Amino acid sequence: MEKIAVVTDTDSSLPPEILAAYEIQQVPITIHFGEESYTCGLDIDDMRIFQKIDQLRKIPTTAAPSPAAFAAAFEKAFSDGASSIVCICVSSKISATYNAAQTAREQFPERSIEVIDALNLSMGQGFLVMAAAEAARDGADLKQVLAAVEGTRQRIKVYAVLATLKYLALSGRVGKLASGIADTLNIKPLLTVRDGKLEMLEKVRTRRKAVDRMIELIGHDLQGRDFERLAIIHVNNPSGARELQELLAAHFRCQSPVMICEFTPGLSVHAGSGLVGLAAVTCE
Repeated sequence: MEKIAVVTDTDSSLPPEILAAYEIQQVPITIHFGEESYTCGLDIDDMRIFQKIDQLRKIPTTAAPSPAAFAAAFEKAFSDGASSIVCICVSSKISATYNAAQTAREQFPERSIEVIDALNLSMGQGFLVMAAAEAARDGADLKQVLAAVEGTRQRIKVYAVLATLKYLALSGRVGKLASGIADTLNIKPLLTVRDGKLEMLEKVRTRRKAVDRMIELIGHDLQGRDFERLAIIHVNNPSGARELQELLAAHFRCQSPVMICEFTPGLSVHAGSGLVGLAAVTCE
């Protein structure tokens, strides 16, 4: 039977237990506070990164994995017996990760490596990775694994609510005055993934109204169907994540266990502490 390995990056927000269960290799994003560098999934997480941001009053920079990092992951997969690799990367619209993986692929001209642009992020990307890994585990060939990824891609929805614009102001993405006014008025931007980017969908007054609106939007997407998969995403907001999980459970059914996942530092630095959201795969 053909052995297909699945590789991704840490922007997929996949928790360690899922990576271990599906034998998924994850190539890390790095975080830079000046001369100090940290590796996602190793020595930095959402809690620690915002402790440093609040202390320094400065947003760090993020760096995509190098081609060498992807090449090392590919080499390990082949050494472990893989005949083919499927590598699913965070959206090329927000990161150079996909290009780095493509460059690494060129170092293996005689080997079978498919590099896929998720055109999504966090668990919107993670669910594509899981679809590939499950298909490979169940004995699918390469063509069938790729079909599973594409079939899942069409049914993914991602929504999130920002808790504050303070961190976007620190990054220079919005002005400090605008951020202060928005926070004073208790405005909560509602985000979605559109064309491979996390973009603002609406501005809603109060967090609860924003969460209610998110539930309304996902209900419209479901059109009476169940969730096939559902992940609650958060940045240092486990209580908000549990609350959202309970609200969704009161309205909808999910055919698999609901996951609660950290957004992870490569993404959370751009959204800010307190974010809560969801990524879902709707049933066909």
